[in-house]
Amino acid sequence: MARRPLPRILSSGSASITRSREIARTAADSATDVLHPLITVVRGLRLLAVSGRQKWVATPKERRGPKLFLGAACVLVVALVPYGPILALITVMGAAAWKGRERTPVRTGPDESETARLRSLYEALVPYFSTADDPDPLFAHGGDWTRAFDGYAFDQDGRLTSLRISYPAYFTDGEAAARSRIEQLLHTKSGRGREYHFGWDEEANRLVMTVLDALPTTIAAQRFVAAPGETVLGFTDPDSVSRTVPVRDGDTTVDASPVVWRTGSRSTEPHLLAVGQPGGGTTTLVRSIALQALQNGDVIIVDGGGSGEYAALTGRNGVLAVECGLGGALATLEWAAHETERRLITANLARQSGRPAPDDIRRPLWILLDRPGVLGHLAAADGRPDPQELLRVPLRHGRAAHVTVVLAEQFDALDTLSETVRTHTRARAVLGTAFPEQIEAVLGAGPHTTPPPEVPAGRGYVRLGAGPVLRLQVPATPDPYDDATSDAHRQAVLDLLPGRGEATEAAPVPEPADEGPATAPVPVAAETVAVPVEAMVAEARPAEPLAKAQPAGAES
Repeated sequence: MARRPLPRILSSGSASITRSREIARTAADSATDVLHPLITVVRGLRLLAVSGRQKWVATPKERRGPKLFLGAACVLVVALVPYGPILALITVMGAAAWKGRERTPVRTGPDESETARLRSLYEALVPYFSTADDPDPLFAHGGDWTRAFDGYAFDQDGRLTSLRISYPAYFTDGEAAARSRIEQLLHTKSGRGREYHFGWDEEANRLVMTVLDALPTTIAAQRFVAAPGETVLGFTDPDSVSRTVPVRDGDTTVDASPVVWRTGSRSTEPHLLAVGQPGGGTTTLVRSIALQALQNGDVIIVDGGGSGEYAALTGRNGVLAVECGLGGALATLEWAAHETERRLITANLARQSGRPAPDDIRRPLWILLDRPGVLGHLAAADGRPDPQELLRVPLRHGRAAHVTVVLAEQFDALDTLSETVRTHTRARAVLGTAFPEQIEAVLGAGPHTTPPPEVPAGRGYVRLGAGPVLRLQVPATPDPYDDATSDAHRQAVLDLLPGRGEATEAAPVPEPADEGPATAPVPVAAETVAVPVEAMVAEARPAEPLAKAQPAGAES
């Protein structure tokens, strides 16, 4: 049986319908373009009406009458003013057009590339945050990543800048190894070349990863706003400390977050140990501390490396000695030990007699020792005592005698530090490139940040006592006699150096010969009460008399 052809209207109807739809869509688009201003004004009037109604409903009943009267008065004034209704109509139309304008839609979620990055990161965390016995796993292959990632942010390049992760309660977040594996994974998957901070909230089972901004390296040495007994070691992140100080950064003044180290009789971390690689900035830190200590104290500097980095401080007011050789270093440290004992005895006798302590023992004395391992090796080869043994008394009793010890050493000579130095230097700093294991060995705890991609001089970590590990950037304090120093940094250091005085120039003692042990006392720059103090010291220690502290201009 032959098939009948379809009617013409049925065979050609689809083409006619499609053409009619295109014509209608074109007409609608044209009408929308023509009527777009009117649509915008109508939308704005609707939004203004809704906003006015909400404000009227939120107004208390006792205030509606005065508001209604005020509105009626305004309408009456507008009606009586020439061209008032026209101006009011123009104003309302303008406000409606502004209110009803098309705004850029607010982005409420990640785009396709960001979603793919989050999903990849979620899949990478599944082996660490899941177990086969979990009936409702938060992390599972092919699972919903939005349950685990409840907060995230991306930069303009589509890279993560912050991420908040919820992890199961059975994850061993109390173990450092488990946390380290997660941090290493997030660091690798989120992009290298940046520094990340990881905040573990064990109580709420949350981990917050944030990208840290680089610490400023342009802040040079200057007079910092600090109280007596406070030393600014450097600067850290704004959310790590609760204090800011104004500093000069080039030609501008900014507020920076300082790492303040408190010394003195009430300090819990009276002595400091700085460790780093060659060129890491330990000498810069010691030089910065010396410039700050000279404001209200006396300084003794022992340069074990003999590099001449402290030559600019030689002969300055308040600088009692700058020693590079073994003999001079031993003589200086021996005098420092005797001076610490003298201060303790004098303070004790003053307290027993009910008198205040003399001013000469209340003036801070700083002992700065750079590279003690080199001096210890030379002393062992020459059959002399290790200079660190002479620091036993200042380290143990320096806090009560207003004596502060600062040591700087390199990682390759870290094993040469004595047990006394390791025990009594509770303020620690690690500068330069270092592995996480090395940082934890020195500070006693590992940092919650990844290593920076580039380590400038003076960049590292610091920990004061049992406090948290903070990032640190030491202010630029180079040797002003170094030819590679910029003019701005050189002038900044020279402006902080005290002047040269006759009393200070007469204070240093010539370095003794190497044939015998150095026992010559180093004079003190502060005046002391000679006769009573010496008599009391002789009564207190009949066995071995202390080296007498002399005025600055006395002969040795």
